[in-house]
Amino acid sequence: MSIFIGGAWPYANGSLHLGHVAALLPGDILARYYRLKGEDVLYVSGSDCNGTPISIRANQEGTTVKAIANRYHEEFEACFQELGFTYDLYTRTDSEAHHQAVQDLFLTLQANGYLYTKKIEQAYCPVDKQFLPDRFVEGICPVCGAKARGDQCDNCSTILDPLELLEKQCKICGTAPEIRKTEHFYYQFSAFQKQLEHFVEQAEAAGTWRDNALQLTKRYLQEGVPDRAVTRDLPNGIDVPIAGYDGKKIYVWIEAVAGYYTASLVWAQQNGQALEKWWPARTRAYYVHGKDNIPFHTIIWPAILMGAHNEALPTHIVSNEYLTLEKRKLSTSQNWAVWVPNFLERYDADSLRYFLTINAPENRDADFSWREFIYSHNSELLGAFANFVNRNLKFIAKSFDGNVPQAPIDVAIYHRVAVLYEKAGQLIENGHLKQALELIFEDIRAGNRYFDEAQPWRTLTEAPEQCAKTLATCVFLIENLAQLLQPFIPFACEKLKRMLAIEANGWQMISTLPAVVQQVQPLYERIDVAKIDEELQRLQNNIK
Repeated sequence: MSIFIGGAWPYANGSLHLGHVAALLPGDILARYYRLKGEDVLYVSGSDCNGTPISIRANQEGTTVKAIANRYHEEFEACFQELGFTYDLYTRTDSEAHHQAVQDLFLTLQANGYLYTKKIEQAYCPVDKQFLPDRFVEGICPVCGAKARGDQCDNCSTILDPLELLEKQCKICGTAPEIRKTEHFYYQFSAFQKQLEHFVEQAEAAGTWRDNALQLTKRYLQEGVPDRAVTRDLPNGIDVPIAGYDGKKIYVWIEAVAGYYTASLVWAQQNGQALEKWWPARTRAYYVHGKDNIPFHTIIWPAILMGAHNEALPTHIVSNEYLTLEKRKLSTSQNWAVWVPNFLERYDADSLRYFLTINAPENRDADFSWREFIYSHNSELLGAFANFVNRNLKFIAKSFDGNVPQAPIDVAIYHRVAVLYEKAGQLIENGHLKQALELIFEDIRAGNRYFDEAQPWRTLTEAPEQCAKTLATCVFLIENLAQLLQPFIPFACEKLKRMLAIEANGWQMISTLPAVVQQVQPLYERIDVAKIDEELQRLQNNIK
């Protein structure tokens, strides 16, 4: 089976924060899981280097768009690597390959009759002497009354046109923009209304989309899908490849979402593989992103694929709700955020991966609090999992000279582990990653109870055969945990495999015990609870 996984493309205009990681982490868990199963996986993403937010940052810092994009793209790559993300290709939208492929797609859509030109009114700043990109226009959402930017209201998720905003202002200088006429290409999204409705009905029947994606998409479809301008008067981006439209750029409606396809194309060329392997209708295609990106993946991108006569539509939508911070909405402008580069200087990547999965905003908003994070690490990751591993392996190292007792495995635990692979795997495939991890940790807690009740420290002398069976059973559970947990907390699992010299690497039960335990080391260190107040104070000190 071919598995395609596309992670949303973060804007290269500022550092990643924990909200980004919460939205994107499911992609890596899925990729790791399917690779363990032996499936063919293509997992891609990249930095959005053409977006308006980068122009805003460049203006603020008095530098170039390229300099900003380079800085944050390199930082993103380093962060994702430290977090253990296993992208097959992490690229960028300002690459020549992306520009060429998007222009080819644009011409394909035109040839298929889905593009037309229209003169429209657009916001123009007389002070900055330029047509304003959608995100350069700010005002009041006409639907809910909240403060919004020109392309979308984050409060009610309505997709907007800048002219629809009330009390419009130029984001650069604060001036009220003028309305002037300009000509742009429009895409006939409305032509795919019926096809999109059928597409969503199939997704709902299959149960492969998160509920927030289904409900929001059905709401958009009930309102009717309007045609949208897919070019803009922008200072940077991909040139419209048609004579007479100099200076106009292909807009995010086509350009950004097409990155999944263009990245696949680049990867296929680099690795001598056929692109068709990953983009036929039968591919299982996961799209992983946050709630604010739902319509781009469930309406915009499918409609573009339909217009290009490409049948590789999204099959699985893994769309998280929002992550809040200490019960407050994340705000990059106010610096109310935990920035990933800073976090990784002080804490283990596995700790974050665990916390953001076990507390994932899969069905409703979730909160990151320093108290919950540190107590979660100490009590669950360290206290339940790492402690179970450490107490068993150190006991064997001390009492058996590191030789694992080759004794029969407890039958009930043996069968429970066999079922665990099947149940957890099904949950992961359906995007229920939180439930899968909870299920595995139930077995870890059961393993701790089994060890406590069996009391191997007592049976070591009183009933040696029983002691050997207890330890063999616990090692059996540990070596399988090294595989079951690999998609979630890979760094600890790598340590475990080294300690037990495990060569197996798959999503299937290991039934042969390792011979020895070697170089036992703690998987994690306890985090001092005094860090809670330190981190809260740091947040307050940094707020703007």
